[in-house]
Order: sequence, then C-alpha cells, then structure tokens
Amino acid sequence: MNPPTGRRRSVAKSLTALLPLAPYSDIEAIRADALAIHMKTLPPSIAVWLATVAHVRHAHTDYEKLLSEGYDRDSARFFVIGQINETLTRWRATRLLDPDDEDV
Repeated sequence: MNPPTGRRRSVAKSLTALLPLAPYSDIEAIRADALAIHMKTLPPSIAVWLATVAHVRHAHTDYEKLLSEGYDRDSARFFVIGQINETLTRWRATRLLDPDDEDV
C-alpha cells in the first residue's frame, strides 16, 4: 500500500531540507525507509531523520564490520558516530548526530 500523497510530499520536503547534497541513490533508499509502514505514525521530519541515520550507519560506516567482530549494538553505534557525521557533513546536512543522544 502506498502512503498518501501528502505524506510523500512532506517526506520529500524533509529530505530536501535535511540533505541538500546527498546522492540520488542514497536519497531514494532513505525515502523508501522513511515511507515504510512502521514509520507512518511519526512526523515526516522525524521519519526522515531516523531513516537517514540508519541508512548512513549501515551503508557508509564500519558498523556491520564491528557487529561481525563481536561488538554489541550500542558499542558499534558509538564507534561509528564520527563516520556518520562525516557523511552527513559531506551531504551538507542541516543536522548532525549528537554523541550524547542515547536514542539513535
């Protein structure tokens, strides 16, 4: 089932505002994740932010490698915060991941 048009537009606006220089392939993956059924109750800007952090963590950092080496999820997430922020900075993101935020 496709999300309503208004939701798609809101997600598109949030993506443009958050990630002005992100590559198209990354934007499309983030868009799909932000529009997923489990995100539908979240405001579009929050869904985009969470989808962005998850995408960058899995696609542009050593997160999966750290997990395979035996690090627990929280430790692996801690060690890749810098890599996530580097990617977000390259994309001219208007928000970066805060190392003190325990939710992401």
